[in-house]
Amino acid sequence: MPSASQERPRGAALGLPAEGPGSLAGFSGRVAAFAVDALASALVAGLFTAPALPGNWSLVAFAAITVVSLTLVGQTPGMRLLGLRLAHPREGARLAPWRAVVRTALLCLLVPALLVDSDGRGLHDRVAGTAVVRG
Repeated sequence: MPSASQERPRGAALGLPAEGPGSLAGFSGRVAAFAVDALASALVAGLFTAPALPGNWSLVAFAAITVVSLTLVGQTPGMRLLGLRLAHPREGARLAPWRAVVRTALLCLLVPALLVDSDGRGLHDRVAGTAVVRG
């Protein structure tokens, strides 16, 4: 069993720092950002379905808000609130819409987000070639 000094820091394989800005975000921060985005999406959908509950329309709102915000600014409202952002495979480039759509579609299934690699990246991030990092 490797000693603590021999363990590979999370994100090292991706060229990310072990801690501080640009390091991989922790699970709790990503879950909190997701919860903020889910709540905001339900509120937005509720504006259009009131007085009835939004039901699956909140998932449509979640997908739309996530794809648009990731493509335009590289972070969802929940990520921004928690100081997180999406790291792109090419530093400084905008996320291609297809990557945002694939990542969001997998995230909507929820299970891929819970299947993580040794760096803690969810399957949806691995497929899209992205990672959620600290701002």
